[in-house]
Amino acid sequence: METATDLPVLDPVEQRVIGSLMEKERTVPSTYPMTLNGLRTACNQSNSREPLTELDDAPILDAIDRLKARGLARMVYASSGARAVKYRQVLDEALRLESDERALITVLLLRGAQAPGELKTRTERLHGFDDRPAVEACLEAMADRPLPLVRQLERQVGQQDARWIHLLGPVEVAAAGRRASTMPGSEVEREVVLAEGAPARDVKVVAAYAALAGAYATELIDELDAKPFDRWLLERLVDLADGGPVADAGCGPGHIAFHLAAAGGDVTGFDLTPAMVEEARHRFPELRFEVADLTALPAPSAGGGWAAIAAWYSLVHLAGSELKPAVALVASALRPGGWLSFAMHVGDGTREPGELFGVGVDLTFVLHDPDQVLDAVATAGLVDVEWYRRNWVIGTEGATERLYVLARRPT
Repeated sequence: METATDLPVLDPVEQRVIGSLMEKERTVPSTYPMTLNGLRTACNQSNSREPLTELDDAPILDAIDRLKARGLARMVYASSGARAVKYRQVLDEALRLESDERALITVLLLRGAQAPGELKTRTERLHGFDDRPAVEACLEAMADRPLPLVRQLERQVGQQDARWIHLLGPVEVAAAGRRASTMPGSEVEREVVLAEGAPARDVKVVAAYAALAGAYATELIDELDAKPFDRWLLERLVDLADGGPVADAGCGPGHIAFHLAAAGGDVTGFDLTPAMVEEARHRFPELRFEVADLTALPAPSAGGGWAAIAAWYSLVHLAGSELKPAVALVASALRPGGWLSFAMHVGDGTREPGELFGVGVDLTFVLHDPDQVLDAVATAGLVDVEWYRRNWVIGTEGATERLYVLARRPT
């Protein structure tokens, strides 16, 4: 029979260390148990972690020592050759976790408070839940244990669903549960781009990107090299298109279209800025690029609708009130059963950098509310919706959280 002393209390570093060990045991078993270098890299990943950390060896080793003392981690030595020390976790054994429970605890340790829908998406590589009710049933079972492992938080303003936390130590609930929509004034600020009207805003955007085109292409042409999640989602979109025509809406200098084409997509890129289209044609002469507004995409050359549309950071200059009509218009260009995927900045208010890549610009980037983005997707009638959030890649991207959406037009 378990007693109150059986439930471990882990500090934030211990949570990150043991959560990383649990994750990598399932996702990369060939390198498990883990070396100190591998464990440090896993702890400090720039994706699938919240908050981000920059732990060095000392706190990780201290955490391992504390975990070992409580029977939650072990050291393993190589059976031959150099006596390299590796580390493994036994928390799942101590808590007698089933596969589904283990997956949820792992992600809760690594990413803090999360809703059931987020947990279903983020545990896919660890355990295949059939649907969201299966996630909720597992959470409720863990909450009903004699020693509860998880707890449901009260739903906050701006949240569509209540979130859950683990009970194995402190969790930054306020930070993990905060939404941009709870911040005063954010809705008003997101409308500032329409102060002179949408046509004036569009003229300003085209002028800015015309000035930026060359520098933008040079700076970002290889950006996907440092973004494995973006590459995975773009390649998945091509697979879902199943050989049908793919549109890159808001293609910029063409590097997203190139990746889609390299993955096997029959791609055409569209951008509102003629200078960007010329830059894309120069960089990737083997691909098709045209000038067009993403809310009025031309039909594919063979007629009908698009099998898939990618819109990577193409909605970042729209006001919050423009999201619903914009998403609906982009979705209307899909064929029945076609797929839309887009990426965007989320957060509070707007950003006006003044300069990008050494070029002075008059541009306003809008950080959208994730709930409003998903509401726009639902209003457009899209189904089979998946969404993902990640922090920025340090040294590669601006410091804003990113939201990715994948959804299908009904047949």
